[in-house]
Amino acid sequence: MFGPQIRRVDLENQSELRIKVQRTSPLRLRLLDGKAEIFGYELPHEAWITFPPLMTFAVFTWYGATIEIDGTIENEYISCETPMANYLEVHNSLLVQRHRVTCSTRDSVSSQGPRIVIVGDTDSGKSTLAKMLLNWAAKDGWKPTFVDLNIGQSSITIPGTVSATPIKMPVDPVEGFPLDKALVHYFGHANPNVNLRLYRTLVEELARELKEEFSGNSESRASGMVFDTMGFIVREGYTLLLHAIRTFNASLVIVLGQEEKLVNDLKKDLKFKKNLQFLNLEKSAGVFSRSSDFRKTLRNSNIQNYFYGVTNDLNVYTKTVKFTDVQVYQIGDFRESSSTSAHQRGNNPLKIIPVTIDEHLVNKVLAISYTKQPHQIISSIVAGFVCIKNVDIVEERITYISPSAAELPSKTLIMGTLTWHVT
Repeated sequence: MFGPQIRRVDLENQSELRIKVQRTSPLRLRLLDGKAEIFGYELPHEAWITFPPLMTFAVFTWYGATIEIDGTIENEYISCETPMANYLEVHNSLLVQRHRVTCSTRDSVSSQGPRIVIVGDTDSGKSTLAKMLLNWAAKDGWKPTFVDLNIGQSSITIPGTVSATPIKMPVDPVEGFPLDKALVHYFGHANPNVNLRLYRTLVEELARELKEEFSGNSESRASGMVFDTMGFIVREGYTLLLHAIRTFNASLVIVLGQEEKLVNDLKKDLKFKKNLQFLNLEKSAGVFSRSSDFRKTLRNSNIQNYFYGVTNDLNVYTKTVKFTDVQVYQIGDFRESSSTSAHQRGNNPLKIIPVTIDEHLVNKVLAISYTKQPHQIISSIVAGFVCIKNVDIVEERITYISPSAAELPSKTLIMGTLTWHVT
């Protein structure tokens, strides 16, 4: 059955339909004729794809296509002016580098594929370009690793995380990145200023883990890495950018947008780093600007997607646990109402602090650490997340929701400032 709002859209070669799904209802779309892609993911013919509320994306075609849309859209328009040819040129140059590494006679461990760090201001299209480069590489048979350092609007899992995942096949534009092989560290905050030292430490831990993983996997090593970063490019944000570029030994820094000062500053501060190239690309005019309130809405929506699924197709389980069966910790001393970091307040930003279990935990999103030893919390990845819905002081029981029916895989829980209010 088709709804009354179904319509067809014809796209000319090298044009794209830019769409912003409305807040209250999903949108269905399918490819009828020709070839088209979203974030570098080639759309299947005649298959309806449902896009959730708030999602923004563009349907691009190289040679022309006809698509069909079912539903109302908050914002849409067609544009023939896109940077896609330039983005594809970058992809082709990365392919050459990957093949060169594969054919190299150098020591296999020291020979590495491209490591691309994408930087730019907020709403410059960093995540979109990252997805394109990853999907195009996967389509050509490579298995690059996506590294997500953007704690404000994380793409792999919930906000407040520093994570990485291997990409073995093009990523579905709705379902998103695979979680089964992901390495996830919980920062616990949407703003790095809450604990700058912890953010840098988690980046270093992730780099160490990936280096160890690549040492025994020549295919992943040759395929390289693509990094998404925060749109925080001044003051402390700029310092964190430099730290990430050095820590992961980047080979290419792509700066999106008219950011001449940023490009010049990076070149100056990284002039002694060997084999590092810089590329300044125009950002797509189709990037939608997002207000601070809208970003908060997106973060809440991303957390909801973790528990319920992007299309609300997952079961959520309400479970209880005794106070004595779990231990809750926080990393560093932070105050949610304060804009100053733990270091600025004179506290140890990496101190593991036990948290008293009481009503202030309600609506907190807690990470489940794999470690059984509190002193190993920072160096350990997390198994997943739960959200606290009630704390019964009299009965000494915590009620939480989880996307899994299984018991908690660990008693060690990590608290930050991240909350989720179930809608």
